[in-house]
Amino acid sequence: MPKSHYDSHQLDDLVLQMMETELGGEQVYRTALTCAINPDLKKEWQGYLEETLAHQNVVRGICDALGLDPDTQSPTRAVVKHIGTSLVQAMQLAKKSGSPDAAQLVACECVVHAETKDHANWELLGQVAKVATGDVGHTLKVAHKAVEKDEDHHLYHTKGWCRELAIQALGMPAVLPPPEEVKNVETAIGASRAEQQRTAML
Repeated sequence: MPKSHYDSHQLDDLVLQMMETELGGEQVYRTALTCAINPDLKKEWQGYLEETLAHQNVVRGICDALGLDPDTQSPTRAVVKHIGTSLVQAMQLAKKSGSPDAAQLVACECVVHAETKDHANWELLGQVAKVATGDVGHTLKVAHKAVEKDEDHHLYHTKGWCRELAIQALGMPAVLPPPEEVKNVETAIGASRAEQQRTAML
């Protein structure tokens, strides 16, 4: 079987996108917290904000290992920043023009958007970590292991919150906190199983 390789320039670009995603994620969570009215959700997002700040430092460590300036700009990083700024603006608009419940739901949707990108970034880094060698390989493996479960938690749990709050907005019975939160799922399979069990939890 041929040995796997990766494009080091593309890895640099991915890591710069990751840096911007984590920086933007901080602003997304800070804004989302101003929209959260459910105390359990607010507590959840406060924890995610703290973890996101820690993830910024992890990505800075990756930059150091790659010899990258974490403030380096790139076309793809600019797109990531634009999307993050747009998510913040969407929440601000919802808070200004809608009801508190509607703003909270928009905030959930925006967090899901942000965490989908964040989760994908770390999945890709994990793929490179499998084949990278030497000091870089070690750094990537340690970084991925340190963050992977947090990212799973952020995405799958917030998707659950988003679904249940939307169901509640439609006037139907909702499971709050969502099944993903109650069962503390950390995988896509676990999230799917939790969602399937929601009816029994009503």
